[in-house]
Amino acid sequence: MFKTLKKLLSLNILFFTFLIFPIYADIVEKIEIVGNKRISSETIKMFSQVKIGMNYEEKEINNILKLLYETNFFRDIKVSLDNKNLIITVDENPIIENITFNGIKSNTLRGKITKDLLLKERSSYNEILLKKDKNLILASLKELGYHFSEVDINKIELDNDKIDIIYNIDLGEKSKIKKITFIGNKIFKDNKLKSIIISEEYKFWKFISGKKYLNENIIKFDKRLLRNFYLNKGYYDIVINSSFAKLVDDDGFELVFNIDPKNKFFFGDLTLDIPLDFDEENFQRLKEIFLDLKNEPYSINSVENIINEIDKIAIDKQYESIQAKVSESIIENKINLKFIIEETEKFFVEKINIFGNNITRESVIRNQFYIDEGDPFNDILTNKTINEIKSLNFFSSVESKIIDGKDNNSKIINITVEEKPTGEIMAGAGFGTSGEVIEFGIKENNYLGKGLSLETNLSLATDKVEGMFNLTNPNFNNSDKSINVGLRANELDKLSTFGYKSKKIGGALGTKFEYLENFKLGLSVSSFVENIETDSTASARQKKQKGDYFDIYSKINFDYDQRNQKFKTSDGFRSYYSVDLPLVSENNTLTNFYNYKVFSELYENNLSSFSLSLSSANSITGDDIKLSERLYVPQRKLRGFVSGKIGPKDGSDYIGGNYYAVMNFSSSLPQILPNSQNLDIGTFVDIANLWGVDDSSLDESSEIRSSFGIGLDWYSPVGPFSFSLAQPLSKGSSDVTETFRFNLGTTF
Repeated sequence: MFKTLKKLLSLNILFFTFLIFPIYADIVEKIEIVGNKRISSETIKMFSQVKIGMNYEEKEINNILKLLYETNFFRDIKVSLDNKNLIITVDENPIIENITFNGIKSNTLRGKITKDLLLKERSSYNEILLKKDKNLILASLKELGYHFSEVDINKIELDNDKIDIIYNIDLGEKSKIKKITFIGNKIFKDNKLKSIIISEEYKFWKFISGKKYLNENIIKFDKRLLRNFYLNKGYYDIVINSSFAKLVDDDGFELVFNIDPKNKFFFGDLTLDIPLDFDEENFQRLKEIFLDLKNEPYSINSVENIINEIDKIAIDKQYESIQAKVSESIIENKINLKFIIEETEKFFVEKINIFGNNITRESVIRNQFYIDEGDPFNDILTNKTINEIKSLNFFSSVESKIIDGKDNNSKIINITVEEKPTGEIMAGAGFGTSGEVIEFGIKENNYLGKGLSLETNLSLATDKVEGMFNLTNPNFNNSDKSINVGLRANELDKLSTFGYKSKKIGGALGTKFEYLENFKLGLSVSSFVENIETDSTASARQKKQKGDYFDIYSKINFDYDQRNQKFKTSDGFRSYYSVDLPLVSENNTLTNFYNYKVFSELYENNLSSFSLSLSSANSITGDDIKLSERLYVPQRKLRGFVSGKIGPKDGSDYIGGNYYAVMNFSSSLPQILPNSQNLDIGTFVDIANLWGVDDSSLDESSEIRSSFGIGLDWYSPVGPFSFSLAQPLSKGSSDVTETFRFNLGTTF
């Protein structure tokens, strides 16, 4: 019995010994690297993670192979063990000397298809990655509309284990959109839906547009536009099942959108749920909106507008920590919405960090803050701060990140900016049916990194030379007050056409500050000296104004700004009024100016605006005002007409008017590149009139002027570029029209 127990005990000890110590396990005592030419042995050891003392087992061997193949340095790897000597034998991939792309002349196109390639010059060649790169090129070309492209690859082996890669690319014909079809659309006309999307059918006269070619990125954006369109027409369950293109001939496709709008829905009951201690009167505006929307077709934009209105109330009434949730319930074809406003846990701003400002002083950025360290944390004010920083136009990007602070109830705001050139050397020209205008200018928006604005400009026209210099400190002495100093000089030579010449020089000093919330008051004083000379061809009326003048004026302006943001404004309005009061003047001209501009987002990613401008200039003593003080419609407000070449005339010369009224409407077009922040394209309509003269015998030219057109603003890599193409719709018989205008500058 005792012998049997002893035997069993021995067997158990042996069994556990086998569990603890493997039956077969060679221990690596030496590591040897073989076959490497360029890559050091130590580097290979580091990547393989081999160590003296490791076990030579299948698991470890597989891990070594996996790690080394992942480097893409080797075409073949072998691992063996010789008398506890671990031998890693490698066959290195060749080094890529040059990568050449044949068949593509456009640097822009080459950059688009090559930016994401895996293989680079001076990197290790890899057959698998080469195949992936070929597929990436084909996919990129397809996205850009080259569905018939082909790519062949040549590999040239060189000395010293190097290789050249040559891509031979045949772009083929660009894929034209011959037809656009909407399946399932029985509600709206196809032409209406075609006007919603960016893609358009190929027409031979559309030689500039790139929207007539298949582009998968644009098609994806088209689906979003269609979906949002239906959502704003009441089709809550809209489904864009698919979009595809089918070949209809050798170079053309039919673009098909499969749409299932389902049923139309309407707003039902819209209610508001607020905490008991909140004042309902503060939310009265919401209840009015609810009543207006009831039984109207459902619209996602309307829901978003209500959320925005709640944000405005939160700011105005200083609700520091609230959030709005929307609860939906559907009964038949009615959507009932409950907007639930809840108080959230209060957090405080522990610290605000600013990164990336190598030139711009931190104080300049902090002057834009609506929230500060120690204040209650507020998402709305934080976002408003970011928009204010963007509106400085000092940075190509502004990003914010909110992280937890040291305490449970604190937050840290990290703001990262990327600076861009803020200096501009500007050149501009205008060409029309008569005359040219050339402009030069230098502008620095962030002088010395202090946020100071310096600007000088020279304008040369057939009969006018004008120069100016302006310096603005938007945050004088780190306050919310701005200080402005300006100098201006001009010479108006109309001796050959009208018998008079005017020289004027002077300057102004002013300040602006916030008087009430969103309401700014501006005060300034300006002084000018002027000389008017005439010749024998001048009228008696002009000869009467010959001589030297000295004028001092004070300006008062009121600026009420209710825009949601200064940068790419999508909602709100701005109202501005100014009056110039004569302090020392022989003519005693009183000038009034008013501008009202309202902003709206008509559809997703759209920016639209409407503005009304009114101005008047009259002598408070009843005298004739000087020609230099007469009003002219600014060129930027009436495109399609040469500035100063409309309105009342005395003989053959335009003398300006006592009054003008201008209406402007503009609307941005959907972006071909939705992520681009540097390109804005839009349409505009301008309507204006200029009238009123002191001498009633002169033609007042009361005709309404109007034009429409398209404008482009592009902050290009070389500088700002603006272009407008305008077509007059109505004009006076003597008005001088202008076909297009452009401005091009460079940054420094």
